Amino acid sequence: MQLILAPMQGLCDDVMRDLLTRIGGYDECVSEFVRITHTVHSRATWLKHIPEIATGNKTFAGTPCTVQLLGSDADNMAVNALEAVRFGADKIDLNFGCPAPTVNKHKGGAVLLKEPELIFHIVKTLRERLPAHIPLTGKMRLGFEDKSLALECAAAIADGGACGLTVHARTKVEGYEPPAHWDWVRKIREAVDIPVTANGDVFSLKDYLEIKETSGCDSVMIGRGAVIRPDLARQIKQYEAGNAVSEADFAEIAGWIRLFFDLCLAKESNNKYPVARLKQWLGMMKKAYAPAQELFEQVRPIKEADEVRRILAVFEQTQI
Repeated sequence: MQLILAPMQGLCDDVMRDLLTRIGGYDECVSEFVRITHTVHSRATWLKHIPEIATGNKTFAGTPCTVQLLGSDADNMAVNALEAVRFGADKIDLNFGCPAPTVNKHKGGAVLLKEPELIFHIVKTLRERLPAHIPLTGKMRLGFEDKSLALECAAAIADGGACGLTVHARTKVEGYEPPAHWDWVRKIREAVDIPVTANGDVFSLKDYLEIKETSGCDSVMIGRGAVIRPDLARQIKQYEAGNAVSEADFAEIAGWIRLFFDLCLAKESNNKYPVARLKQWLGMMKKAYAPAQELFEQVRPIKEADEVRRILAVFEQTQI
């Protein structure tokens, strides 16, 4: 079995990937997408989005990181993919699932699920031009407005030469609203001859077991659940290893929160990034943890990093 950390745009950047893979349980993570339009990105741009390229495509904890691309111009995507490989990337994933209206408006992400022929052309072009030793995978939703082309799009990715496929079990229109249609992941898995990873609505160990059973997939990608419960992957690995499952207490989580803020400061200390990212994370974790709600209320009105750091230090001591 494989556990993969999802490429959540605006949420799972390199700092969040660093933290969550330190906590443990993940066999792989995928970068936020790098958008490909008419330009060819420089090394600096690739490293800005995926600094793991400079460290052997691994996070601090040693978890492999895959580079994800989004676009519809097959030729320029291939040129950029080759540049990413030249700079050190060792695996490429293609995004056919992003539901963001601004992305879809410019013919990227899930809107391509209306055109399986174009999906096939993109995958085939990149597979033909990339070195044979560079794995190429794809990620898709079940469709744009409906699921009528789901199997055709999956076949386009497989037939184009991808060696793996992740399926988010919703259409674009369904967004992130429950339920995720795990049975459709099974249909796709049974229809293509490449490994399929199930994705969507895994917020607990129970969800993980159910998505595996319903989809028939051994590999599972975790998205928002990974951020809401930062030790979820660790719990799953404990279970799969036949060990007792031990959920993190909030004293341990408080330490992770402080570490996350420190990592954010190390990345960008002269702007709003560290404080904004911390508030974003706490805003998600408060759904699962009452102390996160308490901490969120304390930092919500604060703008200065030094004051946030003081609040975190005091809060961490109260959790011991």
